[in-house]
Amino acid sequence: MGRRIFLLVTVFCVVRCSRTELLFHMPTAARPPSSPPTSYFEPAIGFLLSRQLLHFVTLRRLPPSMAASTAAASCSSSSKGRIRYAAHDPTLPKPWRGLVDSSTGYLYFWNTETNVTQYERPLPLSPPEPQQLESFCRPAGQETDNRDRDKTQESNALSVVCCRNQASEPENSGNESRSKLVPGISGAGLSPEAYRQRHDIKVIGANVPIPYMSFDSTGFPSEILSEIRRAGFSAPTPIQAQSWPIALQNRDIVAIAKTGSGKTLGYLIPGFIHIKRLNNDARFGPTVLVLSPTRELATQIQDEAIKFGKSSLISCACLYGGAPKGPQLREIDRGVSVVIATPGRLNDILQMKRLSLGQVSYLVLDEADRMLDMGFEPQIWEIVNEIQPQRQTLMYTATWPKEVRKIAADLLVKPVQVNIGNVDELVANKAITQHIEVISPMQKRRRLEEILLSNGPSKYIVFCSTKRMCDQLAGFLDGPFGASAIHGDKPQMERDRVLNNFRSGKSPILVATDVAARGLDIKDIGFVINYDFPTGVEDYVHRIGRTGRAGATGIAYTFFCDQDAKYASDLIKILERADQKVPSELRDMVTRGGYGAKLSRWGSDSSYGHGNDDPSFRSYSQGHQDQYNTPVHRDDVITAQTSSSPSPNDDDGCYHRRRSRSRSPDKFLEAANGLEGH
Repeated sequence: MGRRIFLLVTVFCVVRCSRTELLFHMPTAARPPSSPPTSYFEPAIGFLLSRQLLHFVTLRRLPPSMAASTAAASCSSSSKGRIRYAAHDPTLPKPWRGLVDSSTGYLYFWNTETNVTQYERPLPLSPPEPQQLESFCRPAGQETDNRDRDKTQESNALSVVCCRNQASEPENSGNESRSKLVPGISGAGLSPEAYRQRHDIKVIGANVPIPYMSFDSTGFPSEILSEIRRAGFSAPTPIQAQSWPIALQNRDIVAIAKTGSGKTLGYLIPGFIHIKRLNNDARFGPTVLVLSPTRELATQIQDEAIKFGKSSLISCACLYGGAPKGPQLREIDRGVSVVIATPGRLNDILQMKRLSLGQVSYLVLDEADRMLDMGFEPQIWEIVNEIQPQRQTLMYTATWPKEVRKIAADLLVKPVQVNIGNVDELVANKAITQHIEVISPMQKRRRLEEILLSNGPSKYIVFCSTKRMCDQLAGFLDGPFGASAIHGDKPQMERDRVLNNFRSGKSPILVATDVAARGLDIKDIGFVINYDFPTGVEDYVHRIGRTGRAGATGIAYTFFCDQDAKYASDLIKILERADQKVPSELRDMVTRGGYGAKLSRWGSDSSYGHGNDDPSFRSYSQGHQDQYNTPVHRDDVITAQTSSSPSPNDDDGCYHRRRSRSRSPDKFLEAANGLEGH
């Protein structure tokens, strides 16, 4: 009876959707939905259609005639840009296409002829058995998995990350219907020491357990394993493989690994098991506490916690500054087992006596080095003093300076240290091609235009040193290319809107200060442009690390000016360790004592753009001159004082409220045609 009522409601909704022209069309060259529903009944049934109905069509297999309509209705009623096409996969049998749910990262498969959708990857028609087995041993580059490209969270990197011999490793074929794991990635047949050597894992501690080289060896509950496999993973990443068995022994951990290594799941899944083991009453406070330096990273951790903890009925709340306290307080009043928070906002709520940390027995400090850089050490100690001493503490960091070592020695008890890669040297990702261009400040904007036009449509992050320059540059680029700005003075609602537009591709250029240099994990970022050089090579490495993630390649351009010469020597070391080209102008700066190097027109590499006298390049933005006569204000990163409330300088004058409009790759072509017309 209930199913019949559900079907009647569904048919009614489909009819109403069709009358209001909300059903998005799905012919053979179908497109994912590009605009949200506008009908009056969306608040009442939108959630039902977008979640339950799609699940019903997928698993219950409605009749084809009804499945065609309901699948279209469910997609059209989803939130704006939620369902999109996955990258083209030549291994999929026709007429199947991949669809990605942007809010969860899940990959669906859709038959364009029958409108059938399913989670399982469709198999080729009558595949020869030897070829199936052969596909597991193909070298990297012959077979790729588009699901790996569509992961939006940092913990979704595959196990080939952090591997010294990454280029020679075989790649995951990604077929979820096969129970076997890919040889060479999962570590099947390898001894623990061989696995650690292959993935450059170093452990320091007594009686360190062997790594989990496959998901089957973890012993995780079936509901967690099903979520992992549904996400498309074939084997643990190196940091997960080694940290999971240690965490499950209730031991403290110091894990040193670069971003994009999968560390988020490295501490979340043991935390879920810890919650189920203790079975505390969430109404009296959380059991797991995760501290994060930025609100962007905190919300991403929350997304992962919801995604992988929903089948285990794990409740979580995210507390961060720049947003109203009311909704966050109501969330924790209902009782949650996991709290993810920035130190500033968590301290504010603790002072209000609205949250108790007395039950916390599993503490995580994610990006501990960044929290110390931002001045959060006093807040961290205030929080730790509210937690029972008999706790398990896990610290994750990308670098290992003396400040981090000191707080680790004070917070952790007999920890096991897990190093992925070389932690003593600052090393950039070799998958990122680095271009250093030694130019003058007045040449930056014109050179930036040429880079954007010559490389074509992609996702770009442009880093500036000041909030003012960030806003000015975003306004300059928005018209021809589609750009948005993000920095510490933006209110949380504006930041969320900017990041969502960047993720969806509506604003393919994100102009940011260092507030976005860490914690953000946005897929398919092809280019990073350092418009202003940061205040240290550590930040430089973290900036360019926004591209080339999860086994992908990336390109980074850096404008290096005379005032940056004091970083030339350290930058050369970074380039040499990553086997990158070192421009002669950069070496000249070092030999001349850091100053007085002769600046070339376009920096070190004449292959990037035209020379000074090339008539074919003419700026289409006549009149937009660099405003370097204005006072320079260094961007104030989120401190303990500003993390709990917006800056008093936050007003409408610091950013432009533009109407939302779609940004297509044709914007780049239009801009290029505009150049030719001059």
